[in-house]
Amino acid sequence: MSSTTSGTGAPERPAFRFHPKLWIAAALLLALPAVAMQLTSEVNWGPGDFAVAGLMLLVLCAAIEAAMNYLTALRWRVSAMTLAALAFLTLWAHLAVGLFD
Repeated sequence: MSSTTSGTGAPERPAFRFHPKLWIAAALLLALPAVAMQLTSEVNWGPGDFAVAGLMLLVLCAAIEAAMNYLTALRWRVSAMTLAALAFLTLWAHLAVGLFD
């Protein structure tokens, strides 16, 4: 029996791979408004703003992790990550203009 197949003939799925650079980039992106608030009075985020942005980044990164770990075809990975990024940007833009206030 080959090491790449299980007893059913289906290829074995590789182990889950964590991508820390993705999560570090999200944390740095979340830190940008905090730094900007120290430099200028034009940025004025409250705790709720940081919570919503953090939740949005958490969902985005989890969707990207899921796409990278569970989708095997490159076209499906790219499509899923593009869809996740577009959904994130759409929600961010709607929140930025106050559509959901």
